[in-house]
Amino acid sequence: MSESEQYSRNTLMDFIKYRPLDIEICDVTLRDGEQTPGVVFSKEQKLAMASELDSMGVEVIEAGFPVVSAYEKEIVKEIANQGFNSRICCLSRAVKGDVDAALECDVDIVSIFIAMSDMHLKYKYHRSLEDMLGCAKEAIEYATDHGLKVRFAAEDASRTPIDRLKQAFKEVETEYKVQYVSVADTVGILNPTTTYYLVNEIFKSVNTSICIHCHDDLGMATANTLAAAEAGAKQLHTTVNAIGERAGNASLEEVLVALRVQYGIDRYDTTKLTSLSRMVSEYSGITPSVNKAVVGQNAFTHESGIHVAAILEEPRTYELFLPEMVGGKRNLVVGKHTGTKALKGIINSIGFCLERDELCALIEKVKVCTEEKRKSISRDQLEKLIAQVKQEQKAPGSDKEKVSI
Repeated sequence: MSESEQYSRNTLMDFIKYRPLDIEICDVTLRDGEQTPGVVFSKEQKLAMASELDSMGVEVIEAGFPVVSAYEKEIVKEIANQGFNSRICCLSRAVKGDVDAALECDVDIVSIFIAMSDMHLKYKYHRSLEDMLGCAKEAIEYATDHGLKVRFAAEDASRTPIDRLKQAFKEVETEYKVQYVSVADTVGILNPTTTYYLVNEIFKSVNTSICIHCHDDLGMATANTLAAAEAGAKQLHTTVNAIGERAGNASLEEVLVALRVQYGIDRYDTTKLTSLSRMVSEYSGITPSVNKAVVGQNAFTHESGIHVAAILEEPRTYELFLPEMVGGKRNLVVGKHTGTKALKGIINSIGFCLERDELCALIEKVKVCTEEKRKSISRDQLEKLIAQVKQEQKAPGSDKEKVSI
């Protein structure tokens, strides 16, 4: 077991009992992520992101929605023909023309979606459930007849009667042998308990692989995705940096690290998560919050003196897993809450060694500086303060006994 793996195994795991998860990842950054307001990816950007996702071991990449434009179709087709190990998927309405576009793109899987909730039937489609199911079945049959694997997706599934979902999924399973049925929490209304119940009810009713697609309107998309996996969902949908419509989707980086730390699934190359996050941030123009789990600027940043002192001796005291496991770096910050022991460790780590009186003088300067500026001290600022302290200690009249520590 590698050092990173040792750090990712906390003692809580000794008490957690779970059944092994049979899962795969479908990353939808290139499609649902691009539906983030104001985000448009170029062909080159989509190809670069797809290449990174493929190299990480992501099983399915949803490359786009080909019917949106001729350029979109061109991009999806090029991604599908890159020879990636990842299977390539695209989105399709329950319309023959959309399926034709998918066929022209040479994708492996087409995701044909309809909504079956009363709200969507009444206010979006203005059609009956029977009409919409009929359209879906025609599109599924057409896709299947032309050799495409099909994922039948229920938009707004979390506000659709469960019996209605189960019946529709069972029908397309029996009649067309679809490869997947997909549950979409389109408005992020679920919580882990309701997610588990919904997915498990469907799991007991069908033999087809179940997909879960969670939005983050209540901040629970990652937790709901993991609950769905525990309930029997196979394909877990994610986006890098959790981008997507409104509050976004389940976060790829959070899901992959949770799968590794909590469930022992380590087949994905998580060391690329931080660089991929930076790539998507640059392409989308959306920077993750500083306290974003796994890839945020502060994910491995420590200021509190008690924390830093412990981290310097054993990182596991305040880090669940090593930053190297996700391609990140630890950052020990000097600020208002930094203690003497922690400060000594930090300045030693950057090549300085101060005597006791110098260290005491430095800690006072640090506290004054951080309280005045109301932010932490950068390395350059710290080095300037160290130089000031050394100069002051050498000044005439500063002949206190210097004791090395």
